[in-house]
Amino acid sequence: MYKSKKIMFLVSETPMHAGSGSDLGIVDLPIQRERHTGFPKIEASSLKGAIRESFEGIDKFDVEGKSIQIGGKADNKDLQIVFGPEDTDNAHAGAIGFSDARLLLFPVKSMKGIFAWVTCPKILSQFKRDMDLIGKDVKLPQFPKLGKNNCYSNSEGLAIEIKKSNEKFIALEEYTFACNKIEQDFIIENKNFGEWLSENAVNKESAWATKIKTDIVVLSDDDFKDFVELSTEVVTRTKINNETGTVEKGALFTEEYLPAETVMYSLAFASDFFLNKEIKKNYALSKLLEIVKPENKTNELVMEFLEKGISALHNLVQIGGNSTLGKGLTHIKIV
Repeated sequence: MYKSKKIMFLVSETPMHAGSGSDLGIVDLPIQRERHTGFPKIEASSLKGAIRESFEGIDKFDVEGKSIQIGGKADNKDLQIVFGPEDTDNAHAGAIGFSDARLLLFPVKSMKGIFAWVTCPKILSQFKRDMDLIGKDVKLPQFPKLGKNNCYSNSEGLAIEIKKSNEKFIALEEYTFACNKIEQDFIIENKNFGEWLSENAVNKESAWATKIKTDIVVLSDDDFKDFVELSTEVVTRTKINNETGTVEKGALFTEEYLPAETVMYSLAFASDFFLNKEIKKNYALSKLLEIVKPENKTNELVMEFLEKGISALHNLVQIGGNSTLGKGLTHIKIV
């Protein structure tokens, strides 16, 4: 049973392809999406595997004042206790778990302000429910005038004002949206939504830490769905024959990416250790077991292991395919 719960924000530093395999549609290699909404996501198994692989590249970090030596070994006992063993002969469940990474903010080109982060009531209501699970109080505003070609935003940097009528519009891609001001505050822990995300979700040293405080646009669910389905990056790739220097026959394909600056989140869960009999016989197999005995509560230790490991990676994890092309670099921050 999971006893510790925290929210983990993921901001794509470079375009990300968490693939769902081949497809019969327009795009040969699409990204993972929720079945019932079509919104992009990252499967929990993909996320956990990417974080585990990144942890295998860490030399060492401190937990409870003791040095945890990882040293790039996939069979490290600490990794097995936290993430679970890869060897089925030594099977036991890992002590850390993740939910699917859900979409929170999607970047869309804007006529003013370079780009805007868009979201919708469906996304925000799901975010509130997930925050409730970890004991975070979120107060959502109401959006009574939200419909087709309407939006809510308090951003002055995105809005285009028509002086004759004093109306304001926001232009996203080739579409314009009548801009309504958010009258009711969107509050998390006594801070408004943008300020809270600036402090807790994005890299504080990033140029966008200030931008996210203001440049969030709430669209209708239908308009948002159109953008996340039609405004992802689709790249055409091919393979060149080394002998002829020409394109190989049948080697042309398209690949879909989540754009850079996409903001997602996942829930991280930690339980007490699950240990098989062999590990219990010899506590010295693991630094974690030297720190605290297995019969004591160890979920806090597991969560600290995750947080310190992410910090040792400078909060940067590669997720999805095409790592040699610089794709999938993701800034991760645990709240």
